[in-house]
Amino acid sequence: MVAEAEVNEPKMLKSPAKSETTRGSTPDVRSTVEQVIRDIRERGDAAVREYSLKFDNYAPDSFLLGPDHISEIVARVPSQVIEDIAFVQEQVRVMAQHQLASLSDFEMETLPGVFLGQRNVPIEAAGVYIPGGKYPLLASAHMTIITAKVAGVERVAACTPLIQGDVPDATVAAMAMAGADEIYLLGGIQAVAAMAIGTETIQPVSMLAGPGNAFVAEAKRQLFGEVGIDLFAGPTEILIVADENADAFIVAVDLLSQAEHGPDSPAVLITTSEELGQRVISFVEEILVDMPTRDYAEPAWRDWGAVHVVSSLDDAYRLADEYAYEHVQILTASPREALEKMRNYGALFLGEGTCVSYGDKVIGTNHVLPTRGAARYTGGLWVGKYLRTVTYQEVRNQESSALLGELCGRASRIERFEGHARSGDVRVAKYRGSDLAWSDHRSWT
Repeated sequence: MVAEAEVNEPKMLKSPAKSETTRGSTPDVRSTVEQVIRDIRERGDAAVREYSLKFDNYAPDSFLLGPDHISEIVARVPSQVIEDIAFVQEQVRVMAQHQLASLSDFEMETLPGVFLGQRNVPIEAAGVYIPGGKYPLLASAHMTIITAKVAGVERVAACTPLIQGDVPDATVAAMAMAGADEIYLLGGIQAVAAMAIGTETIQPVSMLAGPGNAFVAEAKRQLFGEVGIDLFAGPTEILIVADENADAFIVAVDLLSQAEHGPDSPAVLITTSEELGQRVISFVEEILVDMPTRDYAEPAWRDWGAVHVVSSLDDAYRLADEYAYEHVQILTASPREALEKMRNYGALFLGEGTCVSYGDKVIGTNHVLPTRGAARYTGGLWVGKYLRTVTYQEVRNQESSALLGELCGRASRIERFEGHARSGDVRVAKYRGSDLAWSDHRSWT
């Protein structure tokens, strides 16, 4: 008799204080977004201006920044910041260019004279949102705008809000340097809706991209279908897989690096070492005491942080796949093993030499990534998101067309599509000189 396989349940050293069911759009968020979108559909620019005044205390004659104004803003940015932006944007551009090079158009002949092909065609216009709020996420300008431009998007409209009444100079500089065709000082639902729907002064786009708060995410969700979107995004997530070789202090620092994004940003550790797990918890509490972003990081860790202890790295990878988190960091003796063992993640960070913060800010891979389990079915933003993969067909050989026509007639009539069948029939009749059972038409003879 074969013994049943032993099930090794993970041990929890820290459980989240809140349930996953409490995350997501609330009825208040959904209804607010519905109202703003409806109002902008009806009243266009007037509604956009009213909501900008209400939410951001900003209602200029035009939200669009002209070339002179952009130049004036960029001139205010310190030269070191400009140099850093240029360096990071080059990393993002190189990654996007290699992604584009991995996609190829093709044409093949499947039967004599039957040619099938595929082309990757960029969308015509994209609208990107660069968040403001507590943090000016200028890195999002690199990720969304450069990737679109490398893909060949002709028009990129970009929106970002004022931050506490001030123009985010560095963000505007990043947007301009990335190649945005239009830059609007406009935030929130009203920005996303204006780009998607169009107003008297903002032409509509075909796709929306970029992160944002719960209201921006819900607006993208409600507008999806009318326009495309990059992905459904929620609060940022980090999961670290660590063995006994990991540096507990670095693990703690890296967990908190993402927890500071917001009070609902989960930070999870899965480790094969209970001792390491306990030390990480202690370090987190120690670091939080004087962490400048404690107001976000502390509740995020308290409410959404978790530490699992598992029996083996295989168990750790399986549990990590169940989470399907946005960012997964591997701090083990053989980190590249995760490339073969794991499936579900937005981005993988291998070894102590890299970290999620590099991906967020400087390394070149895109930081617009799936959250809330979406990594089970999609990757993050990349060149391909801005492309439509389209196909074409051409039949030059009459006998091949007649052959396909016979098959089309039979296949269509099984499905009771008589009109489809007749499109095949007429080609059989014309190219082989046969009669039509349902018509006495003979114009080709």
